[in-house]
Amino acid sequence: MVAQVEKSYCKYLLIFLGLISVICNIVFICLNSGKVSKCQTTQQIWKYDHNDHGSVFADLSEDEYQQVRDFMWAQKDLEISRSAFAKPNENFIFLIEVALPKKADALRFLDGKGSKPSREASVVVFYRARGYLKEYAVGPLGGSLTYRDVTKEKYSQPELKVNAQPVAVGEYVKLFEFLHHEVSIKMEKIMKESFGGQPLLPFEGMPRGVKSGDRETWVSFFRFESGMYIHPVGFEVQINHQSANSSQWYLKKLLYNGRYFDTVDDLNEAYDNGTVTKIIYKDIFNYASLKPRSKPTGLGPQQSYLQGKRFSVKDNQVMYMDWSFAFGLSSLTGMRAFDIRFKGERIAYELSVQEAMSVYGSVTPGMMLTKFLDSSIGIGRFAHELVRGVDCPYGAAYVDTYRYIDTNYTQRFRNSICVFEHDIGRPLRRHFSDFFHNKYGGMANSALIIRSITAIGNYDYVWDFIFYQSGSVEARVHATGYISSSYIIDGSLRYGHRVAENTLGNIHTHFINFKVDLDILGVKNRFQTKDMTFEETALPWMPERKAKVPRLVENQLNTEQEAALRYGQPMPRYLHVASNHTNRWGHNRSYRIQVFSFAGDHLPESEPEESSMSWARYKVAITKHKDLEQTSSSLYSQNDMWLPMVDFSRFIADNESIVDEDLVAWITAGFLHIPHAEDIPNTVTIGNGGGVILRPHNYFDEDPSIYSPDGVFFEPGSENSCEYNKMACLKDDMCASALEPFTYHGFEEVLKFQES
Repeated sequence: MVAQVEKSYCKYLLIFLGLISVICNIVFICLNSGKVSKCQTTQQIWKYDHNDHGSVFADLSEDEYQQVRDFMWAQKDLEISRSAFAKPNENFIFLIEVALPKKADALRFLDGKGSKPSREASVVVFYRARGYLKEYAVGPLGGSLTYRDVTKEKYSQPELKVNAQPVAVGEYVKLFEFLHHEVSIKMEKIMKESFGGQPLLPFEGMPRGVKSGDRETWVSFFRFESGMYIHPVGFEVQINHQSANSSQWYLKKLLYNGRYFDTVDDLNEAYDNGTVTKIIYKDIFNYASLKPRSKPTGLGPQQSYLQGKRFSVKDNQVMYMDWSFAFGLSSLTGMRAFDIRFKGERIAYELSVQEAMSVYGSVTPGMMLTKFLDSSIGIGRFAHELVRGVDCPYGAAYVDTYRYIDTNYTQRFRNSICVFEHDIGRPLRRHFSDFFHNKYGGMANSALIIRSITAIGNYDYVWDFIFYQSGSVEARVHATGYISSSYIIDGSLRYGHRVAENTLGNIHTHFINFKVDLDILGVKNRFQTKDMTFEETALPWMPERKAKVPRLVENQLNTEQEAALRYGQPMPRYLHVASNHTNRWGHNRSYRIQVFSFAGDHLPESEPEESSMSWARYKVAITKHKDLEQTSSSLYSQNDMWLPMVDFSRFIADNESIVDEDLVAWITAGFLHIPHAEDIPNTVTIGNGGGVILRPHNYFDEDPSIYSPDGVFFEPGSENSCEYNKMACLKDDMCASALEPFTYHGFEEVLKFQES
């Protein structure tokens, strides 16, 4: 009996100890699951040797920004304010960013024939107190700093007109104060009865006038709601803020429910005596909210790297299989890449965004004259933190950026660039042999994408540079965010569609300009075109019978004006930047420029503002490279559209030879947007974009992707062999590395109009 009790005791003790062991193991696994890779047997098989080539183009570091700022502040003769909210009549630093080296100097270093160019910063100072603007080069960074005035060198004039200055934060603060005191307080009754007594949110139209020297801004008002851009209230005012002394600003016109008034008193009087049709406020559902109408039910498909990432990001250099390039993010123009190489050969010296432009139609003044040039506001300036799993794949590599624009300190924008490899979802190439030799050969289309997303006011632009294993590069943009809208009055429906209560979605164009500095086997290139024609040919075996047969038509364009290919005019379908070297088959090795676009009509050249956006005349324009023709637009174009500091058409006017020269392609893509009900709450990216693909054309002797490790090949009997079909072994890699926890800090980076 005692023996049986002892056996039972031992049995239960063993069970108890076993349970304790299981529980301890579970606890241990849970505690360490976030620390240890879930794929311990999976190894990173792609290794890269980075170099310091990317440092030539690297954006300024946090320390470099501060070094330059402190140096400029210390120059007593410049009298620069240190305030983050410098008043309109104070001098202040608006922008600091890297000054790119001269191309020849950079190439000598990149190709091992010269020393590294010294780093310099570009500094823009607004001298409102003195009535002009200037730009400086400051350097060498890391050494004993000096500054030199480069205004005349860049713009052929010793100083720039003060009216060309973008509105900075300090001026916005004064504008908001002006609107509060001169509009909201003096129209208290109307504000309460027509607009619900809540603060109204302003949205400015641009340009600020109708001629050079004007600084008169139409401000439209919207409800105090999230997604304000599609809640117009039917009230607009025109402010003259020409003077550097804000006490001299004044209201020039007001628009209330389609009727114009000269003063606030005139509007109040008409409202009180009933001679103007009143806007009656009512509560409405916020149709602009992006909060989902139903709760999320689960996760969509997620991608993972079964054998580790096949790309590497170090500092500002990316390496991916046969590709390498450097990248940066300009506060003004946005994303850019340099020294783009495939299989060790430089394809392009620079690929960059230049400008994003929109022209609006409306019956109301806030949108009637509006022509936005986003680089004057800052395209890259508004590249905020990207949201994991939405803006980019969850497992992408994320990169912080630093900027100094319209502030007095260096701002860090966490995770504002992402890099990831992505399966496009359709094969790069494939063939199934149904007849005779039964075989299958194909290849998944995996490509590397580097992305930033800029939220410029109402619109969000998704910028992608895509690197394919076939040697092609794509630059594209997709638009989302909110449409701009206006309050519906008589005549509004000629300019768009009604999309919500009293809300018109205004018709507008989107034009995007890219710079592509192609270097095909060096800097001695030419521009060629190819197309087809039908040629009537007698059949050799039946001479009396003729047929129309497609024939190849090839040409070479010799001057910049010949190579300025305008929108709306017939143009060859194949455009090539070619070298004078040939491939194995005797054809010029080249890269083809293929533009995809659904652009609307360009602003007529008779319009006085057109010279500020003359790049948009051309679908493709080829010019000879010049260091002083760095950008197609400028910081100052928006606020002096009539006499712009950079008029792209002048790049072409001198009509230089483009035969065996260093060539730059300026490419314009875009889309016409006629807003519709499905743009509420906001615009989807599908179909709303454009871009350019750079494709090898006789550059190689065969498709280079035939050497990719992603190729698949099998025939009857070898379907399950892993030798040329890694898909057959996928079960061996059915695991994924541990994911980073979800974090987001983007709200720390938003513009502030008052001291913290």
